[in-house]
Amino acid sequence: MTATLDGKHIVVTGGTGALGGAVVAKLLGEGAVCHVPNAHASAPSHFTLTSDRLKLANNVDLADPNKVEAFYARIPELWASIHLAGGFAMAPIENTAPASFDEMMDTNARTTFLCCRAAVRSMLSGEHGGRIVNVSARPGLDPRRGAGMVAYAASKAAVAAMTVALAEEVKANGILVNAIAPSTLDTPANRAAMPKADFDKWVSLDSVAETVAALVSTRNIATSGALVPLYGRA
Repeated sequence: MTATLDGKHIVVTGGTGALGGAVVAKLLGEGAVCHVPNAHASAPSHFTLTSDRLKLANNVDLADPNKVEAFYARIPELWASIHLAGGFAMAPIENTAPASFDEMMDTNARTTFLCCRAAVRSMLSGEHGGRIVNVSARPGLDPRRGAGMVAYAASKAAVAAMTVALAEEVKANGILVNAIAPSTLDTPANRAAMPKADFDKWVSLDSVAETVAALVSTRNIATSGALVPLYGRA
């Protein structure tokens, strides 16, 4: 495939995770320069991607506005920002502590807000617009699917609403904002947690990476404000 992102600087939060690794690999293959913030002092042992176009930044807390702003300020000519970082929790509401609700909102909605804000500020300082991709989830689009995980569903619904509102806000500036909404991803962790599930019905990481790459591609000149369902065969 002809590279469509040659030399484009792209942020990928959550880039050291299972989905993040697939997305980063796809973008590197398209010629992008990938900037990956990492909350820890070093990359996790399972993260083995190497490239001179892979820029790993350690000790970046995505819930800290000052650290987020400082991270984005170091990136030249930001083209796209992809926000895969997040968390998951499930429990009946009677067993969900307020702190657990706060954690879901911080991990999913707050980090997305702070990264969107920093990305837009960077893109507005340039002359070429940009692309933003957030991650909602199936329960974020269909709250009935969020039974037993109310805090998670609420946080992902917030991401969906933020995406649509922001897309409308910045469309005149050539910044296209979209979100993907996956159901269960086919990851080693999910297979270990649900060994009796039909893995063939889950969403492959490669298929998600393809969708994300299409949304940030220079070929995407019209799609914005979309909440893209990625439900596999479930």
